[in-house]
Amino acid sequence: MMLRGIRGATTVSENSREDILDRTSELLARIVDANAINKDDVASIIFSCTRDLDAVFPAEAARADGWTEVALECFSEMYVEDGLESCIRILMHVNTEKSNVQLNHIYLHGAMGLRTDLVNE
Repeated sequence: MMLRGIRGATTVSENSREDILDRTSELLARIVDANAINKDDVASIIFSCTRDLDAVFPAEAARADGWTEVALECFSEMYVEDGLESCIRILMHVNTEKSNVQLNHIYLHGAMGLRTDLVNE
């Protein structure tokens, strides 16, 4: 097994606790489903948000979804002028036998065009 990184991103409609938690939970579930991930194989998950999102830590959604034994951390995304706003990103570190090319990176809502080069159909 190798330690691999799986990426994902989504956007929210508003800086609210409910919207951030809902969209984070949706993104996390889609990453897990698309890659057939077992929680015991996950080393850690890093969440980042653009500076306009501060209503709640996105890791709270993961904890509510049962990710209580995995290391979770939240960071503020670097600000870039004209960058995508209202964006939540995930970097999940997973022990897997899959190669990098076999991983499915998930981009939802307004984040769908961020990294089309990484998205497997």
